Amino acid sequence: MTATESLFTKLTAGYDESLSRGGVDGGRIAQRLSELSMIGASPEGGVTRPGYSPEEKHAKQVVKSWMEQAGLQVFEDGAGNVIGRLEGMESGNAIMSGSHVDSVPNGGDFDGPLGVIAALEVAEAWKETGYHPRKAYEVVIFSDEEGTRFGAGLTGSHAMTGQLTEEETNLKVDKEGKSFETVIEEYGSSLPAVWRAKRNMGEIELFVELHIEQGKLLEKNGCSVGAVKGIAGPVWMNVTFEGEAGHAGNTPMDDRRDSMVAAGHFIHTVSSLPRQFSETSVATIGKLNVFPNGLNVIPQKVELTVDIRDIHEDPRDALVQAIIEAAEQSGVDHNVGVTCRKTLAVQPMLVNEELLSDLKESISEFGMEPMELMSGAGHDAMVIGREVPAAMLFVQSKKGISHNPEEWTDLSDCVIGVQVLKNFIEKQMERS
Repeated sequence: MTATESLFTKLTAGYDESLSRGGVDGGRIAQRLSELSMIGASPEGGVTRPGYSPEEKHAKQVVKSWMEQAGLQVFEDGAGNVIGRLEGMESGNAIMSGSHVDSVPNGGDFDGPLGVIAALEVAEAWKETGYHPRKAYEVVIFSDEEGTRFGAGLTGSHAMTGQLTEEETNLKVDKEGKSFETVIEEYGSSLPAVWRAKRNMGEIELFVELHIEQGKLLEKNGCSVGAVKGIAGPVWMNVTFEGEAGHAGNTPMDDRRDSMVAAGHFIHTVSSLPRQFSETSVATIGKLNVFPNGLNVIPQKVELTVDIRDIHEDPRDALVQAIIEAAEQSGVDHNVGVTCRKTLAVQPMLVNEELLSDLKESISEFGMEPMELMSGAGHDAMVIGREVPAAMLFVQSKKGISHNPEEWTDLSDCVIGVQVLKNFIEKQMERS
């Protein structure tokens, strides 16, 4: 049994076939999730498809072929964003839906791809049932959403909306030391082409993204699908402590400039700061590099990352400033230099009440109690949502596991999510 067959078999085992109706095909969804799971598959059972990698590009090519089979006109912009367009019966602005296909290292099979496949399945269902949308419909794959390659993500959606700055791209360097310009050229594009990816967002009436929850609330409440009422905006920072290397045995404790001690004090302080600003604020230090990283050498330099998030912008920004001040104070206390540099700052997004009500109505039509959720994770929807109305649906994640080979969403929940998405989009199609 191949890995693809294994995932397909696991997805379809116990699937409620009655959910495949109205042109939505659970078997097709399972097959497509399985096929994408093979691209960048890792021995541990996950997938590794960094932004602008051959693996991400391969996944996009596969989805492009599906888009063409569904009758969509397909094009790719200079930032690598792929758009499949279905013209409407009337001229005017389009409704857009989609997500991403890149992944974190050894990530799961559902984070991103499910949203792309779901958006495409809506068009597939229309083709099978003969439904002709009143307005144009676009299925989108955004490039480099996860940001693991450069330490700053949402690149494709930032480029499409004109929010990708020259300063930001100049700071993008991957772990191999390649600049963003080099990487984008290897991908088959160029920096001028990336700037040309900026789109007239007035052409888009609405963006809606389906995504796995990456949390446990839907599962705990026995819900397949939930309506997202807001997305926390992340701020990412690189913090560097630089002291002086020395012999671990011959340097007295009171004569050291130990960057590790300064970093450790800072890390401990950060853990207590978020609750001082907001009940929904969080801060995470998830990556740390030590130089020269020797057993018997006092660390000269420590580089670490800080991820700060909140659904409310003012307390989040106040927390960011407090973290910067904590880093600087730790440097003073331990006589080491400190540098703080923001690599990403995205505004939180709140879904407007009318769209939220429509999402909940679509969920209710499938016999479910509509549940409202907040997203602590960042998504392309919040970038697009700064320019046009945006909405988001979450589908249940088992045990809340994500960014992990154990990430799992039952096929029945996936298909219910697609049915709700289709219902919601069709309602928006009929709005004047």
